[in-house]
Amino acid sequence: MARAAAFLDRDGVLNRAVVIQGRPHPPRTCDHVTLLPGVEEACRRLKERNLLIVVVTNQPDIARGTASWADVNAINDHLTELLPIDDVLVCPHDDDHRCGCRKPAPGLILTAARQWGIDLDRSTMVGDRWRDVEAGRAANLATVFLDRGYDERRPQCPDIVGAELLDAVPFVLDRAREGAS
Repeated sequence: MARAAAFLDRDGVLNRAVVIQGRPHPPRTCDHVTLLPGVEEACRRLKERNLLIVVVTNQPDIARGTASWADVNAINDHLTELLPIDDVLVCPHDDDHRCGCRKPAPGLILTAARQWGIDLDRSTMVGDRWRDVEAGRAANLATVFLDRGYDERRPQCPDIVGAELLDAVPFVLDRAREGAS
């Protein structure tokens, strides 16, 4: 039977985003990565229930030339050392590329689903931006919005709104149980 997954955005869900003029940005180096409250416990609880943890992250600074693949991969590797993450998928494009992998497009989610044999009907997308929620909805996932109060458009109709990843765990686990025998 296909496994359920928790699809998680990176910056603002697992680690603290750098907020500049109300907009979130990724940390520049591993030294600037700070896990958000409850993230370690949340990931531990998800893994205890046999959920895959897949990080899906837009990193347009690669396309913009302000970060390198090495920078982004170093942070991803650091997070996978700290947390029981199964996979990290990265979109390096900016909006003008109109690619299928940049959230709100569901490309990263659909790629992971094929690679890991994920049951999307029992899976959830957790994010802190409208792009995350829309990508989840486009892939027919349940969605969780972690409201960080950014100065940007809010998502339409997430299934639930929470403050921290740990708040979303009961919902994610309930969703994973639906349809499981």
